[in-house]
Amino acid sequence: MALIEVKNLSYKYPTSKGDVLKNLNFSIEKGEFCSIIGCNGSGKTTLCSALRGFVPNFYKGELNGEIILDGQDMSELSMGELAMKIGYVFQNPFIQISGIKGTVFEEVAYGLENLGVDPEEIKARVEKMFEFLQIEYLKDKDPFALSGGQKQRVALASILVMEPDVLVIDEPTSQLDPIGTEEVFQTIKLMKEMGKTIILVEHKIELVAEYSDHIILLDDGEIVMDGPAKEVLSSENVLEHNTAIPQFAQLCLALKNSGLPVDDVAITEDECINVMEKILTKEAVL
Repeated sequence: MALIEVKNLSYKYPTSKGDVLKNLNFSIEKGEFCSIIGCNGSGKTTLCSALRGFVPNFYKGELNGEIILDGQDMSELSMGELAMKIGYVFQNPFIQISGIKGTVFEEVAYGLENLGVDPEEIKARVEKMFEFLQIEYLKDKDPFALSGGQKQRVALASILVMEPDVLVIDEPTSQLDPIGTEEVFQTIKLMKEMGKTIILVEHKIELVAEYSDHIILLDDGEIVMDGPAKEVLSSENVLEHNTAIPQFAQLCLALKNSGLPVDDVAITEDECINVMEKILTKEAVL
């Protein structure tokens, strides 16, 4: 059984004229890294909000269909129960930081305090998380004195320390420079290695290709492609929906269309190197 099943899901904001999400059906397996891609306005963030229970509980509006989490209808779970099962990392780390804690250590501990976890357990879990993410050097700093990448890593730590089964991460690098982006994706890589189920919205398609197992492509609130990352991100059909494919896939497709013997459309750098080596070998034989 899939960890998350979405059945005939539609959603309309109170102020929108029509549905923003339109009859969505898909499933996500436990431990899977699923990326949601699509052009601006396609419904990605709204879908993330639905998966976390923010719609209609917070944003109101009209929600139809079902979201089943580990065999249970999400509509039957309280927001507190959902917070224990699904962690949500916002696009802007400033939103995630409480603003009432003086150090990063206290900030990461804040969610556990709200849940009434024993103080000794809180200390142990926070220290373990700092060690795991290799951010011990930040623990005594003011959360608002950090760089953008550091703030986002603290936001991730504050969610991870609560040990949710699922992590929904909405464009975590949209406001970061390349260094901050690398820092955040190193943390996401660790989360994947932990076996967490990850749902990511991200426009940096090369990073999506490198980490994802599963891709869902949205366009105007509808699913237009849904499948393994390799299958979706090597397809020119993605381009028809104003969404990019990795530069490595673009190169392979261009070479293939020019008549060169390209057997595989690469989506990552390593795959592309292998494709180039095979082409050179075949050309040398000819």
